[in-house]
Amino acid sequence: MLDTFSPYTMSDFNSTDFTNPSTFILLGIPGLEEDIYLWISIPFCLMYVISIVGNSVILFIIKTDPSLHEPMYIFLSMLAVTDLSLSLSTMPTILGIYLFKSREISLDACFAQVFFIHSLSLTESSMLLLMAFDRFVAICNPLRYASILTPTRIAKLGLVFVLRGVVLVFPVPFLLKRFQYCRANVLSHSYCLHQEVMKLACSDINVNSIYGLSVKLLTVGLDSLLIFLSYVMIIKTVLSVASPKESLRAMNTCVSHLCAILLFFTPEIGLSVIHRFGNSSSHLLQILLGYVYLLVPPLMNPIVYSVKSKHLRTRIIRDVDGVCH
Repeated sequence: MLDTFSPYTMSDFNSTDFTNPSTFILLGIPGLEEDIYLWISIPFCLMYVISIVGNSVILFIIKTDPSLHEPMYIFLSMLAVTDLSLSLSTMPTILGIYLFKSREISLDACFAQVFFIHSLSLTESSMLLLMAFDRFVAICNPLRYASILTPTRIAKLGLVFVLRGVVLVFPVPFLLKRFQYCRANVLSHSYCLHQEVMKLACSDINVNSIYGLSVKLLTVGLDSLLIFLSYVMIIKTVLSVASPKESLRAMNTCVSHLCAILLFFTPEIGLSVIHRFGNSSSHLLQILLGYVYLLVPPLMNPIVYSVKSKHLRTRIIRDVDGVCH
Protein backbone atom coordinates (compact mmCIF):
# COMPACT_ATOMS: atom_id res chain seq x y z
CA MET A 1 0.00 0.00 0.00
CA LEU A 2 2.78 2.43 0.86
CA ASP A 3 4.41 2.23 -2.54
CA THR A 4 1.27 3.61 -4.19
CA PHE A 5 1.43 6.82 -2.23
CA SER A 6 2.42 9.87 -4.20
CA PRO A 7 4.86 11.59 -4.24
CA TYR A 8 6.69 9.38 -1.68
CA THR A 9 7.41 5.78 -2.53
CA MET A 10 8.83 2.84 -0.62
CA SER A 11 12.27 3.65 -1.97
CA ASP A 12 12.05 6.98 -0.15
CA PHE A 13 11.53 5.16 3.13
CA ASN A 14 14.57 2.95 2.61
CA SER A 15 16.85 5.77 1.55
CA THR A 16 19.74 6.60 3.85
CA ASP A 17 20.64 9.87 2.15
CA PHE A 18 18.98 11.99 4.81
CA THR A 19 22.08 12.84 6.78
CA ASN A 20 21.05 15.30 9.50
CA PRO A 21 17.78 16.32 7.79
CA SER A 22 16.40 19.75 8.60
CA THR A 23 12.80 18.54 8.32
CA PHE A 24 10.66 15.47 8.80
CA ILE A 25 7.93 14.39 6.39
CA LEU A 26 4.51 13.68 7.91
CA LEU A 27 2.91 10.99 5.82
CA GLY A 28 -0.78 11.12 6.71
CA ILE A 29 -2.79 8.17 5.42
CA PRO A 30 -0.69 6.13 2.95
CA GLY A 31 -2.06 4.79 -0.31
CA LEU A 32 -4.40 7.71 -0.96
CA GLU A 33 -4.38 10.02 -3.95
CA GLU A 34 -3.85 13.67 -3.11
CA ASP A 35 -7.03 14.57 -5.02
CA ILE A 36 -9.19 13.20 -2.20
CA TYR A 37 -7.27 14.93 0.58
CA LEU A 38 -9.72 17.83 0.54
CA TRP A 39 -12.60 15.42 1.13
CA ILE A 40 -10.73 13.76 3.99
CA SER A 41 -10.13 17.18 5.56
CA ILE A 42 -13.89 17.71 6.01
CA PRO A 43 -14.39 15.13 8.80
CA PHE A 44 -11.15 16.25 10.44
CA CYS A 45 -12.31 19.87 10.40
CA LEU A 46 -15.68 18.86 11.85
CA MET A 47 -14.00 16.88 14.61
CA TYR A 48 -11.81 19.82 15.55
CA VAL A 49 -14.71 22.29 15.48
CA ILE A 50 -16.87 20.04 17.66
CA SER A 51 -13.97 19.38 20.06
CA ILE A 52 -13.06 23.05 20.45
CA VAL A 53 -16.65 24.32 20.68
CA GLY A 54 -17.78 21.47 22.95
CA ASN A 55 -14.95 21.86 25.46
CA SER A 56 -15.22 25.65 25.36
CA VAL A 57 -18.95 25.48 26.07
CA ILE A 58 -18.37 23.19 29.06
CA LEU A 59 -15.73 25.57 30.42
CA PHE A 60 -18.00 28.58 29.93
CA ILE A 61 -20.99 26.94 31.62
CA ILE A 62 -18.99 25.70 34.61
CA LYS A 63 -17.34 29.09 35.05
CA THR A 64 -20.56 31.13 34.85
CA ASP A 65 -22.89 28.84 36.82
CA PRO A 66 -22.16 28.95 40.60
CA SER A 67 -24.20 25.77 41.16
CA LEU A 68 -21.58 23.87 39.13
CA HIS A 69 -18.65 25.00 41.27
CA GLU A 70 -18.42 21.53 42.79
CA PRO A 71 -15.40 19.18 42.78
CA MET A 72 -16.82 16.93 40.06
CA TYR A 73 -17.34 19.84 37.67
CA ILE A 74 -14.05 21.49 38.57
CA PHE A 75 -12.26 18.26 37.61
CA LEU A 76 -14.37 18.17 34.44
CA SER A 77 -13.25 21.71 33.59
CA MET A 78 -9.61 20.57 34.04
CA LEU A 79 -10.28 17.69 31.65
CA ALA A 80 -11.87 20.09 29.16
CA VAL A 81 -8.82 22.40 29.26
CA THR A 82 -6.55 19.39 28.65
CA ASP A 83 -8.70 18.15 25.74
CA LEU A 84 -8.82 21.64 24.25
CA SER A 85 -5.02 21.94 24.44
CA LEU A 86 -4.55 18.46 22.98
CA SER A 87 -6.76 19.33 19.99
CA LEU A 88 -4.84 22.56 19.37
CA SER A 89 -1.47 20.78 19.57
CA THR A 90 -2.30 18.37 16.71
CA MET A 91 -4.52 20.60 14.57
CA PRO A 92 -1.77 22.52 12.68
CA THR A 93 -0.04 19.44 11.25
CA ILE A 94 -3.13 17.28 10.60
CA LEU A 95 -5.09 20.02 8.85
CA GLY A 96 -1.88 21.22 7.19
CA ILE A 97 -1.54 17.85 5.46
CA TYR A 98 -5.15 17.42 4.35
CA LEU A 99 -6.09 21.04 3.64
CA PHE A 100 -2.83 22.50 2.34
CA LYS A 101 -0.84 19.33 1.45
CA SER A 102 1.96 20.61 3.66
CA ARG A 103 3.84 17.60 4.99
CA GLU A 104 7.15 19.06 6.10
CA ILE A 105 7.83 19.96 9.72
CA SER A 106 11.11 21.27 11.09
CA LEU A 107 12.96 19.23 13.68
CA ASP A 108 12.47 21.84 16.40
CA ALA A 109 8.74 22.14 15.67
CA CYS A 110 8.47 18.35 15.70
CA PHE A 111 10.24 18.08 19.05
CA ALA A 112 7.98 20.80 20.46
CA GLN A 113 4.91 18.91 19.28
CA VAL A 114 6.28 15.73 20.90
CA PHE A 115 6.51 17.62 24.19
CA PHE A 116 2.99 19.03 24.06
CA ILE A 117 1.30 15.83 22.88
CA HIS A 118 2.94 13.58 25.46
CA SER A 119 2.75 15.99 28.41
CA LEU A 120 -0.93 16.66 27.68
CA SER A 121 -1.62 12.93 27.34
CA LEU A 122 -0.09 12.35 30.77
CA THR A 123 -2.15 15.25 32.13
CA GLU A 124 -5.33 13.73 30.68
CA SER A 125 -4.50 10.44 32.40
CA SER A 126 -4.02 12.38 35.65
CA MET A 127 -7.34 14.19 35.28
CA LEU A 128 -9.15 10.89 34.80
CA LEU A 129 -7.46 9.58 37.95
CA LEU A 130 -8.57 12.66 39.91
CA MET A 131 -12.12 12.21 38.64
CA ALA A 132 -12.02 8.58 39.78
CA PHE A 133 -10.87 9.78 43.20
CA ASP A 134 -13.77 12.24 43.22
CA ARG A 135 -16.28 9.43 42.54
CA PHE A 136 -14.57 7.24 45.15
CA VAL A 137 -14.90 9.88 47.88
CA ALA A 138 -18.46 10.82 46.87
CA ILE A 139 -19.70 7.22 47.04
CA CYS A 140 -17.48 5.63 49.71
CA ASN A 141 -17.20 8.57 52.11
CA PRO A 142 -20.01 11.02 51.26
CA LEU A 143 -20.15 12.67 54.70
CA ARG A 144 -16.57 13.91 54.37
CA TYR A 145 -16.79 14.73 50.65
CA ALA A 146 -16.83 18.52 51.09
CA SER A 147 -14.08 18.49 53.73
CA ILE A 148 -11.76 16.23 51.70
CA LEU A 149 -12.17 17.87 48.30
CA THR A 150 -11.86 21.53 49.23
CA PRO A 151 -11.17 24.12 46.47
CA THR A 152 -7.62 24.62 47.75
CA ARG A 153 -6.89 20.89 47.75
CA ILE A 154 -8.38 20.47 44.28
CA ALA A 155 -6.19 23.30 42.94
CA LYS A 156 -3.09 21.74 44.52
CA LEU A 157 -3.88 18.28 43.14
CA GLY A 158 -4.47 19.70 39.66
CA LEU A 159 -1.22 21.67 39.75
CA VAL A 160 0.80 18.68 40.98
CA PHE A 161 -0.46 16.41 38.23
CA VAL A 162 0.03 19.01 35.50
CA LEU A 163 3.60 19.55 36.71
CA ARG A 164 4.11 15.79 36.78
CA GLY A 165 3.38 15.54 33.05
CA VAL A 166 5.48 18.59 32.19
CA VAL A 167 8.50 17.56 34.27
CA LEU A 168 8.55 13.94 33.08
CA VAL A 169 8.23 14.84 29.38
CA PHE A 170 10.49 17.90 29.50
CA PRO A 171 13.74 15.90 28.91
CA VAL A 172 12.31 14.07 25.87
CA PRO A 173 12.82 16.83 23.23
CA PHE A 174 16.41 17.29 24.41
CA LEU A 175 17.05 13.54 24.28
CA LEU A 176 15.74 13.55 20.69
CA LYS A 177 17.72 16.66 19.75
CA ARG A 178 21.05 15.06 20.64
CA PHE A 179 20.57 12.31 18.01
CA GLN A 180 21.96 12.20 14.50
CA TYR A 181 19.20 11.38 12.00
CA CYS A 182 20.63 9.54 9.00
CA ARG A 183 17.69 7.32 8.07
CA ALA A 184 14.58 8.10 6.03
CA ASN A 185 12.97 11.22 7.48
CA VAL A 186 9.37 10.07 6.91
CA LEU A 187 6.99 9.77 9.88
CA SER A 188 3.94 7.59 9.39
CA HIS A 189 1.55 9.69 11.50
CA SER A 190 0.24 13.19 10.83
CA TYR A 191 2.02 14.46 13.94
CA CYS A 192 5.20 13.71 15.87
CA LEU A 193 5.33 10.96 18.49
CA HIS A 194 8.40 10.22 20.59
CA GLN A 195 8.30 6.46 19.99
CA GLU A 196 8.34 7.01 16.22
CA VAL A 197 10.77 9.93 15.94
CA MET A 198 13.47 8.14 17.95
CA LYS A 199 13.37 5.17 15.55
CA LEU A 200 14.65 7.45 12.76
CA ALA A 201 17.90 8.10 14.63
CA CYS A 202 21.07 6.31 13.65
CA SER A 203 22.31 6.56 17.24
CA ASP A 204 21.74 4.25 20.20
CA ILE A 205 18.14 4.88 21.36
CA ASN A 206 18.18 2.61 24.42
CA VAL A 207 18.13 5.55 26.84
CA ASN A 208 15.08 7.07 25.12
CA SER A 209 13.35 3.72 24.89
CA ILE A 210 13.89 2.86 28.57
CA TYR A 211 13.00 6.36 29.73
CA GLY A 212 9.83 6.46 27.62
CA LEU A 213 8.70 3.05 28.87
CA SER A 214 9.46 3.99 32.49
CA VAL A 215 7.47 7.22 32.22
CA LYS A 216 4.55 5.39 30.62
CA LEU A 217 4.48 2.74 33.36
CA LEU A 218 4.83 5.28 36.19
CA THR A 219 2.06 7.51 34.84
CA VAL A 220 -0.48 5.88 32.54
CA GLY A 221 0.19 2.41 33.96
CA LEU A 222 -0.03 3.56 37.58
CA ASP A 223 -3.03 5.81 36.91
CA SER A 224 -4.99 3.01 35.22
CA LEU A 225 -4.21 0.67 38.13
CA LEU A 226 -5.36 3.23 40.72
CA ILE A 227 -8.52 3.94 38.70
CA PHE A 228 -9.24 0.21 38.59
CA LEU A 229 -8.74 -0.10 42.36
CA SER A 230 -10.98 2.93 42.93
CA TYR A 231 -13.82 1.29 41.04
CA VAL A 232 -13.28 -2.01 42.86
CA MET A 233 -13.78 -0.11 46.13
CA ILE A 234 -16.77 1.80 44.70
CA ILE A 235 -18.50 -1.39 43.55
CA LYS A 236 -17.76 -3.11 46.86
CA THR A 237 -19.21 -0.18 48.82
CA VAL A 238 -22.28 0.17 46.63
CA LEU A 239 -23.13 -3.53 46.79
CA SER A 240 -22.66 -3.73 50.56
CA VAL A 241 -24.62 -0.71 51.78
CA ALA A 242 -27.19 0.19 49.15
CA SER A 243 -30.39 -1.30 47.78
CA PRO A 244 -30.41 -2.37 44.11
CA LYS A 245 -32.16 0.86 43.13
CA GLU A 246 -29.71 3.03 45.07
CA SER A 247 -26.79 1.02 43.70
CA LEU A 248 -27.96 1.70 40.16
CA ARG A 249 -28.37 5.40 40.91
CA ALA A 250 -24.88 5.61 42.43
CA MET A 251 -23.21 3.77 39.56
CA ASN A 252 -25.08 5.92 37.06
CA THR A 253 -23.04 8.90 38.27
CA CYS A 254 -19.92 7.05 37.12
CA VAL A 255 -21.06 6.14 33.59
CA SER A 256 -19.71 9.26 31.88
CA HIS A 257 -16.36 8.88 33.66
CA LEU A 258 -16.14 5.20 32.68
CA CYS A 259 -16.80 6.18 29.05
CA ALA A 260 -14.01 8.79 29.22
CA ILE A 261 -11.66 6.16 30.69
CA LEU A 262 -12.36 3.70 27.87
CA LEU A 263 -12.06 6.39 25.20
CA PHE A 264 -8.63 7.42 26.46
CA PHE A 265 -6.89 4.33 27.84
CA THR A 266 -7.95 1.81 25.15
CA PRO A 267 -6.25 3.55 22.16
CA GLU A 268 -3.42 4.87 24.40
CA ILE A 269 -2.40 1.40 25.57
CA GLY A 270 -3.08 -0.14 22.16
CA LEU A 271 -0.89 2.37 20.34
CA SER A 272 1.94 1.95 22.85
CA VAL A 273 1.85 -1.83 22.48
CA ILE A 274 1.79 -1.67 18.67
CA HIS A 275 4.72 0.77 18.50
CA ARG A 276 6.86 -1.31 20.84
CA PHE A 277 5.92 -4.86 19.97
CA GLY A 278 3.75 -4.80 16.84
CA ASN A 279 6.35 -4.52 14.08
CA SER A 280 4.34 -6.95 11.95
CA SER A 281 1.01 -5.20 12.56
CA SER A 282 -0.83 -3.35 9.82
CA HIS A 283 0.67 0.06 9.11
CA LEU A 284 -2.80 1.45 8.43
CA LEU A 285 -3.98 0.12 11.82
CA GLN A 286 -1.24 2.09 13.57
CA ILE A 287 -2.25 5.29 11.80
CA LEU A 288 -5.99 4.88 12.43
CA LEU A 289 -5.37 4.02 16.09
CA GLY A 290 -3.18 7.11 16.33
CA TYR A 291 -6.05 9.29 15.12
CA VAL A 292 -8.45 7.65 17.58
CA TYR A 293 -5.95 8.15 20.40
CA LEU A 294 -5.62 11.94 19.93
CA LEU A 295 -8.85 13.03 18.25
CA VAL A 296 -11.67 10.94 19.73
CA PRO A 297 -11.37 11.70 23.49
CA PRO A 298 -11.46 15.52 23.03
CA LEU A 299 -14.38 15.03 20.63
CA MET A 300 -16.46 12.62 22.70
CA ASN A 301 -15.84 13.74 26.29
CA PRO A 302 -17.95 16.94 26.03
CA ILE A 303 -20.73 14.98 24.31
CA VAL A 304 -20.73 12.16 26.86
CA TYR A 305 -20.72 14.50 29.87
CA SER A 306 -23.36 16.78 28.37
CA VAL A 307 -25.66 13.82 27.78
CA LYS A 308 -25.10 12.12 31.16
CA SER A 309 -24.94 15.19 33.42
CA LYS A 310 -28.39 16.52 34.14
CA HIS A 311 -27.06 19.90 35.35
CA LEU A 312 -24.94 20.46 32.25
CA ARG A 313 -27.67 19.26 29.92
CA THR A 314 -30.25 21.53 31.53
CA ARG A 315 -27.97 24.56 31.33
CA ILE A 316 -27.04 23.89 27.68
CA ILE A 317 -30.71 23.48 26.69
CA ARG A 318 -31.60 26.66 28.58
CA ASP A 319 -28.83 28.64 26.86
CA VAL A 320 -29.78 27.29 23.42
CA ASP A 321 -33.43 28.23 24.01
CA GLY A 322 -32.34 31.68 25.10
CA VAL A 323 -30.31 32.18 21.91
CA CYS A 324 -33.11 30.87 19.69
CA HIS A 325 -35.66 33.20 21.27
